[in-house]
Amino acid sequence: MNLKPRNKISTSYSMAGMTDIVFMLLIFFMVTSTLINPNALKLLLPRSSNQTAASPVETVSITSDLEYYVGSQQVKFSQMEYVLKERFSQKNVEEPTISLNADRRVPIEEVVKVMNIANRNEWKLILATTAK
Repeated sequence: MNLKPRNKISTSYSMAGMTDIVFMLLIFFMVTSTLINPNALKLLLPRSSNQTAASPVETVSITSDLEYYVGSQQVKFSQMEYVLKERFSQKNVEEPTISLNADRRVPIEEVVKVMNIANRNEWKLILATTAK
């Protein structure tokens, strides 16, 4: 009597499912990596050992060429207060908070001008720095 197994076990392995998973992970990481850097301005920030955990609602940047940006939109200094008020009213925030990113070569007078706008409107202001 010759007994043979009815079910043969396949020794090959299909990589089709694995390549689909790797492809989906690649797409996921490519999409999320573009969301990490919302502020594309290259600024050399001053150094500090203290860090604040508050989350800003809006970002104001001053480049070394004394160009002002609200978020990624370039604005004139004379229009900055109006643009900030408009953005805060659109977002309907209770406690407006501004993150001020000023290049370390910017004169302190320019930084104080933005601080005065925040003080006049009773907005919170965070001066962005890099860690020591």
